Amino acid sequence: MKRALLLAAACAALSPFAASAQTLSSGPVVGAGNTLLSISAEGKSVRTPDLAVFSAGVTTQGKTAGEALSENAQRMTAVIAALRKAGIAERDIQTSNLSVNPVYGQPKRLPDGSFEQTDPVIIGYQATNQVSVRQRKLDQYGKVIDTLVSAGANQVNGPAFQIDSPDGAMDEARLAAMSKARARADLYAKAAGLRVVRVLSISENGGWAPPPAPPPMFARADMASAPKASPVAAGELEMTVTVNVSYELAQ
Repeated sequence: MKRALLLAAACAALSPFAASAQTLSSGPVVGAGNTLLSISAEGKSVRTPDLAVFSAGVTTQGKTAGEALSENAQRMTAVIAALRKAGIAERDIQTSNLSVNPVYGQPKRLPDGSFEQTDPVIIGYQATNQVSVRQRKLDQYGKVIDTLVSAGANQVNGPAFQIDSPDGAMDEARLAAMSKARARADLYAKAAGLRVVRVLSISENGGWAPPPAPPPMFARADMASAPKASPVAAGELEMTVTVNVSYELAQ
């Protein structure tokens, strides 16, 4: 009985080392005399965008914060109403920025060209309200922007063209990447007098992401006299996927 207990204790003490050994050997293992080949390949697919994301808003100034914000609220209400009238759904309009900031006067320039060293003086306040908009009818995008400017928007940022449901295009790029990886593996194997036995591991790097929006563009007062529909070209979007595949090669 005592011997059995000692044997059980010894097995318990060794079990953590056994688990550790299993963890260390969890990577790809090739057969004796075989070769490990790692391939990185890129696949692409091209789609026409079906979504344009942009922001529009109003910036106003006043002697007090309340004055600037009050005028801003009035003009922004008209801008949002114009979006709804243009057919933009409620779910596609989201406030992205609402802020009130002081406006400081410029320091007095001295005769020697330097500026007078005084504490900044607040001469007014600036209120900004912006909404992020998803435009689903791309052929109406230019018309919507012109309508917003006419309604009082003096800030326009975008568009960033996107694909509403990119999964299908991404899967197409994945298949292309895997096909390219296998063709490249066969090429290397043939050159080395070997053959591809099996796939050991597959991993994916990165993927498609919506392009960043361009910096804000402030609408000028004379934009109200612009053409009825500003020209917009959506072009194409390219989805890219990179896969890393490990193969086992043998004679």
